[in-house]
Amino acid sequence: MTRQQWKRIWVGSAGNMVEWFDWFVYASFSVYFAASFFPGGNPTAQLMNTAAIFAVGFFMRPVGGWLLGRVGDRKGRKAALTLTVSLMSASAVLIAIAPTYAVAGYGGAAVLLIARLMQGLSIGGEYAASATYLTEASAPGKRGFAASFQLVSVTAGQVLGLGLQIVLQRTMSEGALHSWGWRIPFIIGALGAAVIFYLRRNMLETEVYEESGDDTVEGKGTIKALLRHKREAFLVMALTMGGTVAYYTYTTYLTKYLSNSAGLPKQTATLVSFCALIVFACLQPIAGALSDRIGRRPLLITFAVGSTLLTVPIMTLLQHAGSFWPAFGLSLLALLVVTGYTSINACVKAELFPTGIRTLGVALPYNIANALFAGTAEYVALWFKDGGIESGFYWYVAGCGAVSLIVYLTMRETKDLDLNRLGTKQAGAAPARSPEPSLVA
Repeated sequence: MTRQQWKRIWVGSAGNMVEWFDWFVYASFSVYFAASFFPGGNPTAQLMNTAAIFAVGFFMRPVGGWLLGRVGDRKGRKAALTLTVSLMSASAVLIAIAPTYAVAGYGGAAVLLIARLMQGLSIGGEYAASATYLTEASAPGKRGFAASFQLVSVTAGQVLGLGLQIVLQRTMSEGALHSWGWRIPFIIGALGAAVIFYLRRNMLETEVYEESGDDTVEGKGTIKALLRHKREAFLVMALTMGGTVAYYTYTTYLTKYLSNSAGLPKQTATLVSFCALIVFACLQPIAGALSDRIGRRPLLITFAVGSTLLTVPIMTLLQHAGSFWPAFGLSLLALLVVTGYTSINACVKAELFPTGIRTLGVALPYNIANALFAGTAEYVALWFKDGGIESGFYWYVAGCGAVSLIVYLTMRETKDLDLNRLGTKQAGAAPARSPEPSLVA
């Protein structure tokens, strides 16, 4: 890896960190602001209301994936990445200043909803543009390693959010956190996004995109072109299903689960997630580099088998963990399993598509899958809990893993596919530089 390639990885990843800091602090701090935007009553019902708004943000992600994916394919990866961080900064400001239910009734919840819609648009484009940028900017034979830094930065954003939560929990009273302290992370997130906006304005475009030709070539970044890659789009949705449900279960939902279901104090639950995620982040480049040697499919299959067989026992044992160390050990085991998916999922999806449709090809099907499965994961978990059958959620996560396992077993390897292939499979598009092999065995 050259110095220039490391610089590109850093700039692409740093933006991810800030964007996902803003995205995740909504989930981790919702235990403090849920009562601020909805009438008093059942705490679980209040969390369900905030979880529903959290899910709405996911349903905007396909829209963001379409709009910003089109920008990424037609105007460049840099243009899309700059726009995503601008949207995220604005949404963080809105949440930071949103009025409470006592001040504006449901008006505050409406502001919260608008902010989450903007976050959904931003993240919808960020994932695909970043995955494409990091994959294209990497050295030959190092794509898995380079693209794994997307999850390193995503996890770093969550770790920073949880770290800030730990600091605030130890320096502020419970009442102050519920009253106004929860606004602090959103102010910090808005400032961080402004810094990343400056960095991204000066970032370099990837050679793969620059060599792809005139951005007015017919078919670049269009739904019509994407429909000519229906098999690849289906693969992105199917391979995302199990991974994204498991990932959100053991990251965004874990802290709530440990405090709301396992009975751990909020401070202990936050510390468990914080420590487990630090180790999790360190595992990503190791697994990514391993995939460059042995392929992507072995890691994906290992994840799916582990998720299918271990989810129910891990979640059951977590509910009775009782203290920090058992909860930490079980959480780390779960995240070790998930690493088989998270470390390489961005790279695999980018490798499936040719240059002219790569960003949109990753963005739209991935975000549809996230809207259907990741965005609803927390709400589904709370729904099972509210209905008195919390274990039903464990089987749901395991079932999603089983479906993805079938896909991993039948898809072909992607690590050796040529990123420089240009075709959009329509007249007027540049011819592919290498044949596009069948992706299903």
